[in-house]
Amino acid sequence: MRGLRGRRAGEPARAAIGETVTMLRRYLVQETVGPLRHIARTLAFGVAGSFLLGIGGVVLLLAVLRVLQGETGTTFAGSWSFAPYAVTGVVALAVAGGAAYVGLRLGRGGRRDQGGTR
Repeated sequence: MRGLRGRRAGEPARAAIGETVTMLRRYLVQETVGPLRHIARTLAFGVAGSFLLGIGGVVLLLAVLRVLQGETGTTFAGSWSFAPYAVTGVVALAVAGGAAYVGLRLGRGGRRDQGGTR
């Protein structure tokens, strides 16, 4: 049976279903793939940044150790030769503790970039 425009009666329904499926597929890609790409990009930058920050922290701790060993003269000579290592270890623990404190504090809802009032 043909309609007024020379098409079969079921063709407009098939076209509507096809358009609906196409629209649904595009919507799903927009709402899943786009955010997943954003999350992956954010994670990649975060991992790279933390890796570089870790390397920089180790280099700075080595600098502290070398300053204590080289610029203090004979202060840490003999039986006090362990002291520069102990001081460097205390500095490393203090920096790690400060970073953990800030991380835990922000993890409890103290984030300021989400627009919440606190």
